[in-house]
Amino acid sequence: MAATKTRILLADDHALVRRGLRMILDAERDFEVVTEVSNGAEAVEAVRQGGIDLAILDIAMPRMTGIQAAREMNRVAPEVRILMLSMYDNEQYFFESLKAGASGYVLKSVADQDLIEACRSAMRGESFLYPGAITALIRDYLQRERQGDRMPKTILTAREEEITKLIAEGNSAKKIAEALKISVKTVDRHRANILQKLGMRDRLELTKFAIRTGLVEP
Repeated sequence: MAATKTRILLADDHALVRRGLRMILDAERDFEVVTEVSNGAEAVEAVRQGGIDLAILDIAMPRMTGIQAAREMNRVAPEVRILMLSMYDNEQYFFESLKAGASGYVLKSVADQDLIEACRSAMRGESFLYPGAITALIRDYLQRERQGDRMPKTILTAREEEITKLIAEGNSAKKIAEALKISVKTVDRHRANILQKLGMRDRLELTKFAIRTGLVEP
């Protein structure tokens, strides 16, 4: 029996870009581009109709931007994973994408190298960040620490927040795996990813973060 393919929506207002991305994706046995649209409003409508597992959205689109579309998708179809595409290595776009619920941010200039890995990460419930984005996250965190600001919870995905909360409450990787019905290895991978995104080293720092952002009570 053939493995189920990830059904992908491509949203970009340039047909040539969509064609190139489709070639990259359709070359993989586990991916299938099922819908192409040219703006954010069409992307939201396509997701609303169902049959899509992963939406890949260009940030700059007419009628509704990729970020606006991502926010609406999270409301109407929260089970659909989202990746943002951009021509720009722009911190503001990057942070807004995370806040909108995207699992990753892929630069078009290196999409041929990064897109497949980003898609697979998103479908595993993990985040994909290019090196410059990780640097931006750490810099933003350190700046907020110096200013005494609360860290925005939206830096983490919903699953990462869930795992952060369970870690901060003192649960072992085994207990977390049982509670979420995932493997211990997956829990460990999430934990490593969370620490990397937040620029932290251990459970103690993660627990302080969880308290500061309201994930757990002091």
